[in-house]
Amino acid sequence: MDVNAAVAAAAAIGGACTGVIAMLAFRWSERDQKKPTRTSMRPDSNAPLPPGVDTVLSVLSSSAVVLDESDSVVKASSAAYALGLVRGGRLAVEAMLNMARDTRRDGEIRQVELDLPRRGTGRGEALAVSARVAPLGSRLVLLLVEDLTEARRIEAVRRDFVANVSHELKTPVGALSLLSEAVMDASDDPEAVERFAGRMQIEATRLTNLVQEIIDLSRVQNDDPLEDAEPVRVDELVAEAIDRCRQQAGSKQITMASGGTAELRIWGNRGQLAAALGNLVENAVNYSPARTRVGIAARRLSVPGGDQIELAVTDQGIGISEKDRERVFERFYRVDPARSRATGGTGLGLAIVKHVAASHGGEVTVWSSEGQGSTFTLRLPEAGAVRERDRSSDGPPVVNGDEGGPHGPAHPDTLEPFPAPEVLP
Repeated sequence: MDVNAAVAAAAAIGGACTGVIAMLAFRWSERDQKKPTRTSMRPDSNAPLPPGVDTVLSVLSSSAVVLDESDSVVKASSAAYALGLVRGGRLAVEAMLNMARDTRRDGEIRQVELDLPRRGTGRGEALAVSARVAPLGSRLVLLLVEDLTEARRIEAVRRDFVANVSHELKTPVGALSLLSEAVMDASDDPEAVERFAGRMQIEATRLTNLVQEIIDLSRVQNDDPLEDAEPVRVDELVAEAIDRCRQQAGSKQITMASGGTAELRIWGNRGQLAAALGNLVENAVNYSPARTRVGIAARRLSVPGGDQIELAVTDQGIGISEKDRERVFERFYRVDPARSRATGGTGLGLAIVKHVAASHGGEVTVWSSEGQGSTFTLRLPEAGAVRERDRSSDGPPVVNGDEGGPHGPAHPDTLEPFPAPEVLP
């Protein structure tokens, strides 16, 4: 009996000790779980953003990326993926990643402009972006990236335009200054004075033409020609263009001939259309040798989206090389600078034609072969086609562009090219 009592007492003491040890272990485990650890402080990649942030990011035009403290991407906009900023759940641009780490460390907002390689191109073209990094709460970092490529391009065009205008204006102004000094020095020589005065008139005319074409180019770029649009008769535009160049053509014994479909009308601004066609005819006369012919032909094209009027100006001049054909519509670009100076060309005529065509919903193309001449083709919406589209649609008229050679749209089986004008005997 005493032995059984001793065994029972020992078992009770052992059970009590086991219970005490288990309770202590449980409490120790709870205390350890409450301590902060590196693992418990790391946010989940799917952790929700602060209230309202997701909505704000969805309406931003900038590319947005949210990073956690381990540099993992918590959220990224589709534009960020399109620009190649995010790949495999990580920020792919090292410079931006370093900015995010610095901002996470000191909480300071940072902004920098970077040039990034374009994704998917092997030509080394740069993508200009502006990156801004700011802290988002206590653990997240927000990266906003703005694409500045188009703004940079426009700024470069503006800068080049200003530089080209300055250079072009300096040439005739400097020539007038020198010629005026020569006139003063030759005041006792009537023949020299007359010769220098004639040169001064040429430079003054060139300066006047340059200023006027700069004004015209600025006007066609800034104005909406369709605000004052009206049906314009094509035969009147052709007659005006021929009359504008009649004296120049007569001095070179160049015959100007017009033909094609009669009673056509174009929908647009009369002044701008006359300037565009006049520039094409004037270029044809200036770059044609003596005793040749310049042809102007008009016809109607039936294309998807409505009829168009095609005006083709053909010459038998020096032609344009393949490398120059891609640049003839650039501002101040001249295929032959020496000839342009001799003819008073400013390099703005074809740029004006291009802008007029684009603002009227049309296009201008060129076909040329060196030594055989050139054909500039202007395609514009017909007045009647525009009215029909206005009746059938509440929106503004839209002219579908067509692709193809300079003598027709992308339907060569239904259209015949204009014949080249014959050389006079």
